[in-house]
Amino acid sequence: MTASARAHELLTVAALAADSKQAEDLVALDVSGPLPLTDIFFLASGRNERNVQAIASEIEDKMIEAGAKPLRREGRSEGRWILLDFGDLVAHVFHEEDRMYYSLERLWKDCPAIPLQLPVAKSAE
Repeated sequence: MTASARAHELLTVAALAADSKQAEDLVALDVSGPLPLTDIFFLASGRNERNVQAIASEIEDKMIEAGAKPLRREGRSEGRWILLDFGDLVAHVFHEEDRMYYSLERLWKDCPAIPLQLPVAKSAE
């Protein structure tokens, strides 16, 4: 089983939103095989708590604009690991240190990674 077309659309929205707030180490995993509840885990890192909160807020705002309703939010007040559940896609926005500690990529290493297509930033000339 593979992630739905809708999940891929939501992934693009989430990735662009995270990238716009300088999120780092963007990774998407197709978890549709082992998890019947969702299709894609999207992971992103922020440099500090404030950056993590800004990334999560931007993802949530852009996903709502795209018609995806957040089903659950966890961790917003701490700004260390914020989970945003949109049904087909679950976004995990981590502080760099927490991302290394929890290492979700290692836990879900048997799930295929989904390539992300982000625009290349233009350098200032």
